[in-house]
Amino acid sequence: MSEHPTIHGEVEAGFGPVADAFRRNFSRHGEIGAAVAIYAGERPVVDLWAGYRDRERVVSWERDTIVPVFSSTKGMAAFALATAVSQGLLDYAQPVAKYWPEFAAQGKDAITVRQLIDHQAGLSGLDRPVRAAQVADLDGLAEILAVQKPAWRPGTRHGYHALTLGLYQGELLRRVDPQARTIGQFFAEELAAPLGLDFFIGLPTEQSLDRVAVLSATKGLDILRYERDIPLRIGAEVYTKRGLSYAALTNPHFGAPARATRRDFLELGVASHGGVGSARALASIYGAAAGRTVALPIDDAVLDRLAAADTADDVPADDLVLHTKSRYHLGFRKSRGAFRFGSDKRAYGTTGLGGSFGFADPSTGFGFGYVMNRLGMAVLDDVRSRNLREALLRCV
Repeated sequence: MSEHPTIHGEVEAGFGPVADAFRRNFSRHGEIGAAVAIYAGERPVVDLWAGYRDRERVVSWERDTIVPVFSSTKGMAAFALATAVSQGLLDYAQPVAKYWPEFAAQGKDAITVRQLIDHQAGLSGLDRPVRAAQVADLDGLAEILAVQKPAWRPGTRHGYHALTLGLYQGELLRRVDPQARTIGQFFAEELAAPLGLDFFIGLPTEQSLDRVAVLSATKGLDILRYERDIPLRIGAEVYTKRGLSYAALTNPHFGAPARATRRDFLELGVASHGGVGSARALASIYGAAAGRTVALPIDDAVLDRLAAADTADDVPADDLVLHTKSRYHLGFRKSRGAFRFGSDKRAYGTTGLGGSFGFADPSTGFGFGYVMNRLGMAVLDDVRSRNLREALLRCV
């Protein structure tokens, strides 16, 4: 069904192609409700929203609508760790076991913080089934995580730690923070508050679920209409319940993605995929990083490292979990293979299940954020996000 909704918001002169692409996402690519924002440093140059926040297309998407963004949360967690590095609490080059001694079990004593957050640790899955209630028990969860055996020799390959990364990041940050805060609390106080971000890793009880858009899975004929990059090999592993993809994507079990607009899930605050927020929040923090604004509590030396051009020297580009070429860098993604974003190799960000995406482009000073409630099926590069990013490049 083609839609031609009213587009709300503002676009600075010169950024009309982004508004045009946003409009076409509704008329040609099955958008239900969505928002896109672009910041030049701390200045918004695009801030648009349109459509509906429910599957029935009855309740309008509002300016303050927020939505689960799944693995786009990983970028927020990476910013939290970068803040801890800036504060001298953490060092990317040091072994994780320096901060978390129990982590050294099963031959993990030499795994560095960087290897862990760059998906090189071989900890993409868990050997024992873990339920959501166990994820909420941080002390008990730490014991499970510490004794996990790597699935490959750490530092030699990488494979997407889809669900487990945020669990390890959360415990690591809890260990080094003098206040022993959760990663969600740390993010809220150190980043969201000073930057004014409408983004939560752990939805507070005072935030109404009425603000949160309801997600919609792509089904039936809509798959043929709107989807091209369907991950058949990953789907086969999940269907047969074997392989690294199956282990990485199904344990812990949090329920169907389209049902993520649930308070019990959003309150958990899992840093790998449990964030909820707005396109404006994503663009704002990435814009602050790209433009190095004073409100961002990350020093220039760390921002230099985040923006370092990808040399692809560390490990082969083949992702053992996603079965595609990818590149991870200090908790973020870099452009690689068919998945390109930003103006050059200095850009960094993360994309989420279904299509959400946020990234920083240090060479232009732009931060980008896109969120939506129709869940696409591409592994990385959803066509709607790609349309918006390509439009932005025409404006630079």
